[in-house]
Amino acid sequence: MATSILVFDSGLGGLTVFREVVKARPDARYVYVGDDAFFPYSGRGEAELVARVSALMGELIETHRPDLIVIACNTASTLVLPHLRTRFGVPFVGTVPAIKPACAGSRTKRVAVLGTEATVAREYTRALIRDFANGSDVKLVGSARLAGFAEAELNGAPVVDDLIAQEIAPCFVDAAGRRTDTVVLACTHYPLLLERLERLAPWPVTFVDPAPAIARRVADLSGPKAGDAPRSPARIVFTSKRSPSAALAAALARFGIGG
Repeated sequence: MATSILVFDSGLGGLTVFREVVKARPDARYVYVGDDAFFPYSGRGEAELVARVSALMGELIETHRPDLIVIACNTASTLVLPHLRTRFGVPFVGTVPAIKPACAGSRTKRVAVLGTEATVAREYTRALIRDFANGSDVKLVGSARLAGFAEAELNGAPVVDDLIAQEIAPCFVDAAGRRTDTVVLACTHYPLLLERLERLAPWPVTFVDPAPAIARRVADLSGPKAGDAPRSPARIVFTSKRSPSAALAAALARFGIGG
């Protein structure tokens, strides 16, 4: 029987992780859950978020019986994952800012971490910098709007370039003869905008997406493949109970997700 994998996010950002996980395990059966009724997580209190996701995860496990769950959200991973692992026996794979590889690979030793305001303010993120900065100057940049812009993009209502440029501008430091050369995308929504981020950057940088590393971890934990043939399209569940618009349905189809 094929492995069943549930990919969970506050909205559509987890699609960037889902895409890479499917490449690693094309044989698995998938359900994607977007907790859009509670989006965005960055504006929620910690206790409220822990209670919400813990209760919801219990319902999802009961309904879908997954063999493995991917928490494709930095906020949920850093706050709720310890509670989930204590409460449930299903293996979980989380998402954390890719600060270690970014700092290890930076040539100029100027690195920016672009995340939600909640992620960049969290002690977990600052501890990663203390542990793995590797001599780099690391700038934390919190964006209040970029995740929403990514959702709008997939829903067929992209925002103008200037708005995205304003959100990413603080990432780019040019001082003392050194420029930022690496930007950590510390929200899974942001790679949905990668082509625009690369085009709007004032100079070329490496944008670091954690999704490939997450996919490798899933492959390690999910057991042997049941062949290489892809399964039927993944199902998507929104906690708001909404039906995707025509534009979103077309975008989801490009990720291999049906209704």
